[in-house]
Amino acid sequence: MSIPEPYKKNFKTMQEAFQAGHLALVECQDKTTKRPVIAVCAVSFDGKMYNIVPFAKMFDGNPYDELNPPNPDGGFDEGEDAIPTKKG
Repeated sequence: MSIPEPYKKNFKTMQEAFQAGHLALVECQDKTTKRPVIAVCAVSFDGKMYNIVPFAKMFDGNPYDELNPPNPDGGFDEGEDAIPTKKG
């Protein structure tokens, strides 16, 4: 699967917001669980109000426990040693 164009466009927008100093971590609320979540957001100010545009949610736990990385030969690496993690 290749990365869809809307994701690429959002990533480019996020990079531009970061370079301009308009990126922030914002505490939001998950609509389903009502639990707090931390989101990466672009923030702009129109003279009256701040506008917050969420782009990504931060992982609550260790992302290495939740993700399998892509394998250069195709598919994904799976298993305990797929992504190196600090042990001990």
